[in-house]
Amino acid sequence: MARQDKATTMRLRALLDTEALGLQLLGGEAELDRPVRGVMTTDLRDPSRYLTGGELVLTGLAWRRTAADSDDFVTLLAAAGVAGLAAGEAELGAIPNDLVAACARHRLPLFAVDERVAFADITEYVVRQVSGERAGDLAAVVERHRRLMSSGPAGGGPDAVLDLLGTDLDLRAWVLSSTGREIGGAGHPLPAPVRAELAGAQQAAARTARPGPYRIAVQGRTYSLFPVRAGAGGADVRSRVLSDWFLAVEADAGEWPAERLDLLQGVTQLIAVERDRRDAARAVRRRLAGEVFDLVRGGAAPAEVGARLRAAAPVLVPGAGGEPHWQIVIAKVEWAGGEVPAGPAAQALLEEVLADRAAQGGDGTDRIAVAHVEDKAMALVPLTAGAPVPGSGADAWSGPGPGMTGAAPEPLHAEALLGLLRGPLSRGLGDDGRLTVGVSAAVHSPEGLRGALEEARHARRVAAARPGRVCVAGHEELASHVLLLPFVPDDVRRAFTARLLDPLRAYDRRHRSELIPTLEAFLDCDGSWTRCASRLHLHVNTLRYRISRIEQLTGRDLARLEDKLDFFLALRMS
Repeated sequence: MARQDKATTMRLRALLDTEALGLQLLGGEAELDRPVRGVMTTDLRDPSRYLTGGELVLTGLAWRRTAADSDDFVTLLAAAGVAGLAAGEAELGAIPNDLVAACARHRLPLFAVDERVAFADITEYVVRQVSGERAGDLAAVVERHRRLMSSGPAGGGPDAVLDLLGTDLDLRAWVLSSTGREIGGAGHPLPAPVRAELAGAQQAAARTARPGPYRIAVQGRTYSLFPVRAGAGGADVRSRVLSDWFLAVEADAGEWPAERLDLLQGVTQLIAVERDRRDAARAVRRRLAGEVFDLVRGGAAPAEVGARLRAAAPVLVPGAGGEPHWQIVIAKVEWAGGEVPAGPAAQALLEEVLADRAAQGGDGTDRIAVAHVEDKAMALVPLTAGAPVPGSGADAWSGPGPGMTGAAPEPLHAEALLGLLRGPLSRGLGDDGRLTVGVSAAVHSPEGLRGALEEARHARRVAAARPGRVCVAGHEELASHVLLLPFVPDDVRRAFTARLLDPLRAYDRRHRSELIPTLEAFLDCDGSWTRCASRLHLHVNTLRYRISRIEQLTGRDLARLEDKLDFFLALRMS
């Protein structure tokens, strides 16, 4: 079943005036001046729930089993106030007399659709007539909304104008952030993987400086992406590509007339007004975060930091009972050449990506405070007991398991944060940008904030030492060898791994053997012969032969802890 554009002054008789449609009127000539406000294709026995009045209904008659079904079907259409009925001849051949009689009783115009004419052709014709005349009216409505939003608080935010697109042009549209967070949508949530793919496509297209809209096919559907520019923006697209919003419309705008494209550009300007307003509202939280971080970085007494947090609580955690736990997230964006200021972009990016974790209601960021300190962004993230936390999917913060319950808030995990950032942002960073993020442990008192700040700093340095465009490290990695390995100089790393592993690699190449995988499995099984042999599907004697060969080639003894540790580190650094 498909439903298309709604409301205009098109008349039924226009269908007969269009020879290409090949429609034959079977009854209702006196009703041909009825206005057509939309078109709907259905074979449901009762489609009334999807009708609002004024539609031309197209049907293939699959609902008809007996002659009595015709009167039931037409009664429902007449009660819904449809403009007319067009029945296809492909299913039954000639249109049944019982359907003709039922339409006559209810004064419902009836058309026969030749089996050589596709319903899609009729639908396209009606949509073109309806939407073309409606666009001017909608443009006036959008302009009125723009004036209202520019002069005062928004009535409904982006959702209000998206509702206009849905009801007046039957366009499904969403406002998305650079990370794929849904900021506004007209009642049809997009799956997280689709949102992430659209966000990546938007950033990749923006880096090419091509004018929008950008078109992309995702999971068999075509979307047109319109950039939303808030404020003056920067001359270099890199200053905003990681934090821009965009409008995603489920349609192919490639063949739209100029009037409709202008209308959608007007919609993006309207959304930009809302973005500017939200940025202004964030100023208070940004200032509070700056004050807290200044105290913590300056070594202020915990009592002073606690007093500042209590004063900020009504803004950061409105309505929360008890003392919240806190986490600190630090992010840095780096561009080749260093000529693009990266701190503000990192600040806006953290506000967007951490918003998915914010309390329900508001704009999704009313509990996130992010300061711009030197060339980095520092976020103060409150964790309150009992707050809902997503527990699965691409939007998950807390990893596997249920959401938080009881008194212990569920902390933000680096791995889940990396999952949200890497897909969309890698394409925006391109070949000349990097994003590194560090996440602290959760602390339950102001006394712990200084340690959390240091943890986040060190974690970000660990992330920065790794390869890749988007890297995130968490506090849990600071208590393991993972903390040390990234800081081993490259020449030392190469010499150490070459001495231990190059003889094994050369042997594997010459003999097409698997000494390196065998070594990895042996260490992973803690040196257990039986477990390792079972994992590799080998006889224990074969495994013993391979380990003996490794020891002969390297001069090491895998029964000694020191040699096992050296091999373990060499494999991790290779």
